[in-house]
Amino acid sequence: MMSIVSTASDLMQDFKTGYLTLSSPRSMFVSQVIGTAMGCIIAPSTFWLFYKAFNLGDPNGEYPAPYALIFRNMAILGVEGFGALPKHCLTICYCFFAAAIVINLIRDRVPKKVSQYIPLPMAMAIPFYLGGYFAIDMCVGTAIVFVWKKINRKNADIMVPAVASGLICGDGVWTLPSSILALAKVNPPICMKFLSRNMNTKVDGFINKG
Repeated sequence: MMSIVSTASDLMQDFKTGYLTLSSPRSMFVSQVIGTAMGCIIAPSTFWLFYKAFNLGDPNGEYPAPYALIFRNMAILGVEGFGALPKHCLTICYCFFAAAIVINLIRDRVPKKVSQYIPLPMAMAIPFYLGGYFAIDMCVGTAIVFVWKKINRKNADIMVPAVASGLICGDGVWTLPSSILALAKVNPPICMKFLSRNMNTKVDGFINKG
């Protein structure tokens, strides 16, 4: 049901875009049919490529598949009930649910110059699903946009969506050659990894012994 609602919502957004660009509803519908047919081929092929090239679902891997864990837990919860939850889990959920409502209420009631510094609960929840690396990426991007707007706000308002689109598309497209290289077992010419001071000392000692 959630998937159907999400698809219907996307379809309505596409029709709204078509209306704004003066595209005919028929052409929009035909393009949706073509896109759906392409998705039936591309989606499973992409999944197969990722499944063969990467360790999908590994919490410590490159692609932890957080939504798979969410839907699995939802299925378990639907079958076994609230008894399957860890101790105090519901209490914590209730507390943070109430906290999110209070934070949003405060954001809506205070002046805009103050509310812009109050974080969104939904945005804060994203790193809990996707991992801390996602929050770091968002922080870097936000800092760049913030500085850009301070330097030239008009230019930033026009160019930021284009830059964001390019970054998203480029990162998404790169997964294809990355998967192919992984399937071919091609090792990168250089590998960087950040270690703690203690671990770095151990690694240096091991290298010096060799």
